[in-house]
Amino acid sequence: MELRHLRYFVVVAEELNLTRAAERLRMAQPPLSVQLRKLEKELGVRLLDRSSRGVRLTDAGALLYDEARRILGSVDQASQLVRSVGTGAVGKLALGFVPSAALEVLPPILREFKASHPEITLHLNEMRPDEVLDALHEQRIDIGLCYLARGFADPALSTRCLAEDPLALVVPRAHHLARKSTVDMKELAEEHFVLPTRHRMPGLRAIITESCSANGFTPRVVQREVWLMQTIVGLVAGGIGVAVVPASAQRLRSEDVRFLRLTGTTTPALMSAAWRPDRISPVLEAFLRLVA
Repeated sequence: MELRHLRYFVVVAEELNLTRAAERLRMAQPPLSVQLRKLEKELGVRLLDRSSRGVRLTDAGALLYDEARRILGSVDQASQLVRSVGTGAVGKLALGFVPSAALEVLPPILREFKASHPEITLHLNEMRPDEVLDALHEQRIDIGLCYLARGFADPALSTRCLAEDPLALVVPRAHHLARKSTVDMKELAEEHFVLPTRHRMPGLRAIITESCSANGFTPRVVQREVWLMQTIVGLVAGGIGVAVVPASAQRLRSEDVRFLRLTGTTTPALMSAAWRPDRISPVLEAFLRLVA
């Protein structure tokens, strides 16, 4: 028994007229009659009572009609589901991200992706920068968002810059630079710095220290083992030191600090997406098309 035999039979059962059924199926009546007889022979029962007035379903035919409709409906549903998964319209995506991505870059991406792909389930994982890359290598996530230094290279990963976030200076409100709106990077040579944690991958810390080096000094670090942007801003508010941060950190509003524009030779913080090119799925392709 083939699916086409069931489709033929369903149309005949609905029309109860071989001529009209053949027209709906866009085939000649004699071949249709032949296929129906083959079906009856295979099942070993009569499905149709034929007479000069037309055809009617036997009890066995009525039962087959109900079952055939159910079977064909399941086949159509499965076909639609497979096509949806194959085109990236349905599925799941595991996304790892550093907390700073949630300040500016990630929210509009999530809104647009959920609006355009409502049937895709997102598994969101907040991670440290090194954890993002480890999770990619270990195939625990499909794509990761983190700050990457310009020129970052990993033979197992592909990357794409999503946003260039200029560097800004955050100082305590009572700091002598707080009266300014713009500060040259060279003015920070004698300041005490709160720096993000050094990770194995060259990320935000590398971007900041490279900018300091380009302006002729090495930052004087008073606090280094912090990685959450909220914590860095909080330590600055407490008077521990100053910090160079991505400008998007200004969304972490605090009455006790001021964010100032930086000039001089600075490298923007590159919020980037990273993924394994050998693990591309239709869902990941859909996400990459959106962030492109």
